[in-house]
Amino acid sequence: MLLGLVFLVVLITVPLARGRLTKLADLKLRAVWLAPLGIAVQIVIIEIVPAGRAHVHEAIHIFSYVLLGVFCWANRRIPGMPLVLLGGALNFIAITVNGGVMPADPELARHVAGAEGFVNSGAMENPHLLFLGDVFATPQSWPMYNVFSIGDITIELGVLTLLHVVSESRLVPRRLRRPAPVSV
Repeated sequence: MLLGLVFLVVLITVPLARGRLTKLADLKLRAVWLAPLGIAVQIVIIEIVPAGRAHVHEAIHIFSYVLLGVFCWANRRIPGMPLVLLGGALNFIAITVNGGVMPADPELARHVAGAEGFVNSGAMENPHLLFLGDVFATPQSWPMYNVFSIGDITIELGVLTLLHVVSESRLVPRRLRRPAPVSV
């Protein structure tokens, strides 16, 4: 939810910086079906059908990252996509070494509303690579308090880069404003 909200804020910054969102239509994306599928899989296991066998949900969670990673790799020549790929890889590593769940800082995670069934991020005993996990948080006073990782931050920076470079916004130096490459 938090990543989606940040994405919308980043999207709004493009016209404010005199970028043209219509330029996004010129992107030649490869394997485009993988991104919505990977996101849909995550929504299903986290929001729609969180109940079930934990190991099945954890395996599906990891699989959703594989789908998203393949999409990012296929489009790695698009400005910003290498950062999205890096952020996703950092999250994938943290999730995979912890059995399909993103480890979260116990102090921060206890303030997140509890959910029944599969939880994609949570405090755990003896987490591996906790520094890659959800160790950052929005202020508790915010309406949508949430925890997030360095991978999430890297993904958002990649999206910011992609949107502003491709849309040729004024936040991007003129010498870096160039059309996105055609898929090879």
